[in-house]
Amino acid sequence: MDIASLYSSELFKFVILPAIIFLARICDVTLDTLRIIYVSRGLKLLATVIGFFEVLIWLMAITQILSNMSNVVYYIAYAGGFAMGNFVGIFIEEKMAIGTVVIRIITQKDAEELIGLLKCNGYGVTHVGAQGALGPVKIIFTIVKRKDIAAVLEIVRKCNPLAFFTIEDVRSVRRGVFPIIKEQDNKRSSTPAK
Repeated sequence: MDIASLYSSELFKFVILPAIIFLARICDVTLDTLRIIYVSRGLKLLATVIGFFEVLIWLMAITQILSNMSNVVYYIAYAGGFAMGNFVGIFIEEKMAIGTVVIRIITQKDAEELIGLLKCNGYGVTHVGAQGALGPVKIIFTIVKRKDIAAVLEIVRKCNPLAFFTIEDVRSVRRGVFPIIKEQDNKRSSTPAK
């Protein structure tokens, strides 16, 4: 079978080309998701490079749709690739865990153990007393790398499982206290230093 006959075959029209369109949409929407995240974090150069390849892939996919508008399978492949691309882009971004966040913890329980454990594990901590709806509370702020969110929340849940917390992205950080230890699970202590 030569290339010309493959291109005009039913297999190509209803299986191969829709699969290519589907995969192209996964790629371009994944890149779009990552580009938006990088723009929001101020990574201009990386966002620009990703944007170039995103649009290039999109143009190739949309060209196939427009040249074969009578084939509904292409529309389904295009829409399915868009949906899957969103999922894949978010999944990749979560695994990369680029950037920093501020974790705000509000607790009515005595917070000294929690503050001690956070400091013991190398996290910078700022805390203030405040008045909440149900009485006095302690507000604890810590800015951490996104990859450290799970470790910090584990400490919070260990010390005070009922603590209220919020997590917000931080666009930039100037100076601060961050853990030096790379191997969190092996090196971090489970009790505060006395």
